[in-house]
Amino acid sequence: MFKGPAETRAFLAEFEPPEGVEVVICPPYVSLAAAVESGFTVFAQNVHWASEGPFTGEVSAPMLQELGVRGSIVGHSERRQYFDETNQTAARRAHAAQEHGLGVIACVGETLEERESGEMGLVLRVQVEALADAVRAGDPGFVIAYEPVWAIGTGQTATPEQAQEAHAFIKGLLDVPVLYGGSVKPENAAELLSQPAVDGALVGGASLDVGSFTAICAASR
Repeated sequence: MFKGPAETRAFLAEFEPPEGVEVVICPPYVSLAAAVESGFTVFAQNVHWASEGPFTGEVSAPMLQELGVRGSIVGHSERRQYFDETNQTAARRAHAAQEHGLGVIACVGETLEERESGEMGLVLRVQVEALADAVRAGDPGFVIAYEPVWAIGTGQTATPEQAQEAHAFIKGLLDVPVLYGGSVKPENAAELLSQPAVDGALVGGASLDVGSFTAICAASR
């Protein structure tokens, strides 16, 4: 929940991604139109499963399409933690987005307690299989983002080996591109992104500064 329309326009006027890097911008709802004006590929941070109806405060896939938005994140760890998102509702959101021709970045990941108790594989399997039952996994607009919840906004980061292990496990369940999200910074981006099973990054706090975000994009080459 950063950057209103004016800040978004200023950010994107300054931002110049390196050649050969696919970049998606995911601002808050109020800044989507401003981001679309820039010509960059824009995704929303969430999307509802219904096309319309009595869902005050929600935004539908057709509404996003009308703005020129190309896709949406679903199931982000903060949505799960603070707003009671479940595997089932995330899957419904992903399905609705696909049905309306939108791309999807579907987030999965385990908590620190789950990792330390040896349940990482089980948690990821349940989350990924819920998505697999609801979406067309072969759709080129569908990707998964692995977010170790213990590394979101904490400054902690999975080691490259931990990221590789989790990404390889996910790809063994569903053959789709997998992004890493969890305190990605310019200092660690190159090492994380060099892992064979890591196909890109879902960047959070480090994307708020133009220089920082540009450096991460450059590392992805």
